[in-house]
Amino acid sequence: MDRLEAAAIAVPGLEVRVVQRCTSTNDLLLQERGAARPLLLVAEEQTAGRGRRGRRWHSAPGASITFSLARRVRRPPRELAALSLVAGVAATRELRRLGVAQAALKWPNDLVVNGAKLGGILVETRSQAALSHAVIGIGINCRGDEKLGRRLRRRIASLDQYIEVRSRNEIIARIAGALLEALDAFEQSGLAAVRAEWEAMDAHAGQRLRVRLADGRVISGVASGLAEDGGLRLRTRDGLCAVRNGHVLSARTA
Repeated sequence: MDRLEAAAIAVPGLEVRVVQRCTSTNDLLLQERGAARPLLLVAEEQTAGRGRRGRRWHSAPGASITFSLARRVRRPPRELAALSLVAGVAATRELRRLGVAQAALKWPNDLVVNGAKLGGILVETRSQAALSHAVIGIGINCRGDEKLGRRLRRRIASLDQYIEVRSRNEIIARIAGALLEALDAFEQSGLAAVRAEWEAMDAHAGQRLRVRLADGRVISGVASGLAEDGGLRLRTRDGLCAVRNGHVLSARTA
């Protein structure tokens, strides 16, 4: 894999930093709350990378892309839960342009290809008066690792299965640029700016899902797009409902 270099990750309006090793790019950028300019932090290796619900994100040197983008966002705090959906659309849009034609989204924050996890997104925010400090972390597998899949007991995808990964710097720059554009649209129009596009990229559209809720209950229903606030809309025996905090356990053809 190519060497990560800040000079090779040039995105207009974005300060870029590259470190070889750190605990967590999200954690470091959460400490940069006074920065007025958007900041991108890229790490070759994270020793304490995190996914959703505190899960560990595995990041071996040279095997993946891991970065976080920090930016001020001017939307009501109640809407910020949709940021992972916005980021997912931006990342998937660029992955498809790069040649990963079947890249798709699993609600709320996974990047998948044919049901296998290609990457993940972790969004963390802190309120700052009339705006919020948002940190959006993205991790994408670049090189296949069968041992990781066995250890995690799930199917894992990697970019090298679908495209020739010539430059991680270029991939990061393209996704970061798309993310800035998507955030601009989100500031203007909220989730409505990308809602239809997310639904078109939904890996589970029209499938019957089993979803574990935050309180431990499991419900089933047919995936029916997004609610206006970004919740996963399910068509159940009792009618439509929206899941706002949960985890998709399984999916099958309805």
